[in-house]
Amino acid sequence: MASFEKRQKEKKRQQKQEEKKRRKEERKANSSGGGLENMMAWVDENGQIVDTPPDPANKIEVDASEIEIGVPKKEDIPEDPVHNGRVDFFDTAKGFGFINEDGGRDRYFFHISGTLEEVYDGDKVTFELERGTRGMNAVRVKKA
Repeated sequence: MASFEKRQKEKKRQQKQEEKKRRKEERKANSSGGGLENMMAWVDENGQIVDTPPDPANKIEVDASEIEIGVPKKEDIPEDPVHNGRVDFFDTAKGFGFINEDGGRDRYFFHISGTLEEVYDGDKVTFELERGTRGMNAVRVKKA
């Protein structure tokens, strides 16, 4: 009985191999042929994928030293160290607050030790920035 099952399994395996071989030959017969040339695609000067190679007359020389790899270098723009803003929140009991920079771009933390004069909620102020342990902090805060 076991040998009958073995013969059946072997017969099925051979049928699968023959079917696979037949499909492979069928694909070859139905393919357009030409090999690699028919599979090639090019990108033209407008970024479109085309099936014709580019015209060598339209070739543009590129200076490899001008190509920046990675993040572009930051330009040194002299920035005004004094910023303007408005005190958004100030807790006199705890001695800290937040300033919204004019233009609504950023919000900065400040401590009472970083103020040059007394400030309150809603005051327009000028300040400078310093890197603190948790980000940029407003220092030398005074009324505008």
